[in-house]
Amino acid sequence: MAQARSRARGAARLKHTPLLLAILLAACGGADLVLRHTVVYTVDPERRFAEAVAVDGGRIVYVGSDAGVESFVGGGTEVIDLGGRMLLPGFHDSHAHVLEGGISLGLLDLSDLATREAILEAVRGWAAEHPDEDWVVGFGWALPIFPGANPGKSDLDAIVPDRPVYLGAADGHSAWVNSRALAEAGITAATPDPPKGRIERDPATGEPSGTLRESAMDLVSEKAHDFGAWRAIQGLWRGVAHANRHGVTSFVEARATPDYARVYRVLDLLGLLHARVTLSLAVDPERGEEQVAELRESFRDDAGHGLSVTAAKIFVDGVIEARTAALVEPYLGGEGGTGIANFEPEVLDRIVTALDAAGFQVHFHAIGDRGVRLALDAVAAARRANGARDARPQIAHLELVRPEDVPRFRELGVVADFQPLWAFPDPYVTELTIPVLGPERSRWIYPIGSLVRSGAVVAAGSDWPVSSIDPLDAIEVALTRESPDGSVAGVLLPGERVDLAAMLAAYTIQGAFVQHQEDFTGSIEVGKAADLVVLDCNLFAIPPEEISEARVLLTLLAGDEVWRDPGSLR
Repeated sequence: MAQARSRARGAARLKHTPLLLAILLAACGGADLVLRHTVVYTVDPERRFAEAVAVDGGRIVYVGSDAGVESFVGGGTEVIDLGGRMLLPGFHDSHAHVLEGGISLGLLDLSDLATREAILEAVRGWAAEHPDEDWVVGFGWALPIFPGANPGKSDLDAIVPDRPVYLGAADGHSAWVNSRALAEAGITAATPDPPKGRIERDPATGEPSGTLRESAMDLVSEKAHDFGAWRAIQGLWRGVAHANRHGVTSFVEARATPDYARVYRVLDLLGLLHARVTLSLAVDPERGEEQVAELRESFRDDAGHGLSVTAAKIFVDGVIEARTAALVEPYLGGEGGTGIANFEPEVLDRIVTALDAAGFQVHFHAIGDRGVRLALDAVAAARRANGARDARPQIAHLELVRPEDVPRFRELGVVADFQPLWAFPDPYVTELTIPVLGPERSRWIYPIGSLVRSGAVVAAGSDWPVSSIDPLDAIEVALTRESPDGSVAGVLLPGERVDLAAMLAAYTIQGAFVQHQEDFTGSIEVGKAADLVVLDCNLFAIPPEEISEARVLLTLLAGDEVWRDPGSLR
């Protein structure tokens, strides 16, 4: 191991002397791994292509032609002939909930069900198959299935009367519960709505109807999600493996509690955290800047070497579908007003300024145009107070952005972190978003193209388990603005399409930039870590509509295999 580290350091120092490096490696028996006969898209500053890559000691030691890589092949070299398949840098997911996603893999998954009846049958079946579980816990139901995105407790009471049921919605901002769950949490008609949340109620009686929004979900979820440390560790291990399967080698955990951080540290100490991870510590909207000192106690700057705890997550607002996203102008239809901002502007400014002064990278959730503006204003306030620094704040989601705010991302150095998979005309957009925004505002839904053209740094994430972690699905949608599986007709704002190079950069080098990793990963260059992904086809040689059909065959982290498609590579 010491020899491998020494050779890796030597590779970095000899970045521009491949001939000498080849001679030295030949004397040591060759490189550890050679990948040849491949289409290498380097994502280097010139976005060049190559044919072969050599890896030694976890670092890339050669990028070039098939002929040139032969000098790196020795008696101990593993050689993989990729037969024209594509080699890319490992994908970076700039916004995911991998621990929750891993746990959810063992729960009731409702995400592929399209009708109320199908969901109820799935709940009935899972409850029957798991009689020893104290709670029935599931996730992924789609809001547009139910009128007003507001399912009722009576449907669940009829099929699971004996146990509490908690079902998180696909967007992560609503939950559907039965009467037993409400009773467990002590929620009655007399229970007031918690700050920044809403208990949906029967308009005639005031009784809770069974749907909870935003912070009201916490009244029940803390009881439903009391899984214990070992189950959380197992869940995280499954979640990271799932990410690797889709070519993801680095990610930002978008909301980490102290308990989450401990679970991540355990997996890291066990050597099973097969990704480079940045944790975003959750900021409590009910407290002010005094909490920054407590968050700083968990700060750990170890960028690129396993686990870093250097970011802080702020929920600025909610979501448009539930009319909790903060808008500049009111929702249409007379309900929701201008939504819910979780912070008064001056409070948000103070918290962001304190986090910035403490060295944190601020990671915002902002969906509505007022939420986005509040986040940008807070970054500007921090800069005025603290001066400019390499802070790299990011705003995730960005469903609605005012056109006058687009240039501010570049001006303030704010990363635009989109979830591109959402940018097509599914029912969330056509039934729950456009009708409450109107056509003029709806022109600015997920303005990925506008942000790219503005010169802002654009990164990409999945928000898994809210939606698929697969970058290939999301890349296709960003290029087409259409449904990746053809299940929904139409195109959402074709003027906001981007090209393949832009999206590959968003998922590689610009994702690495978000995590302060661009000096050693995110592109295929000599001296960088061998974080690599092999695809079964060249994405540049197929129509954009086929990108989601491509498959990940091999994922490497620092040259080590963390995923291999069975039987695909010999």
